[in-house]
Amino acid sequence: MFGFGKFDRHAKLVGKMADTLGVDLAEAVQRGELPPDDLRRSVYNCMGCKEADACEHWLQENALGADVAPGYCRNDELFRSLRD
Repeated sequence: MFGFGKFDRHAKLVGKMADTLGVDLAEAVQRGELPPDDLRRSVYNCMGCKEADACEHWLQENALGADVAPGYCRNDELFRSLRD
């Protein structure tokens, strides 16, 4: 069965990663740069990652910001495209 707790955890990770990288996901959706389905897909991509604990640790270590996502981030390409 689908667990909303897992979805929520990964939605927060996607949001925190975007913030850490200087990407405003809400603004990207409003401007039409990020279709809502793609935003939802980014959460599902994150849910498939086995590095959630490492990601949380990385986000804590980079709370002041970072230029690039960690190598294991499944949404790195999305974040890069929204930064350019």
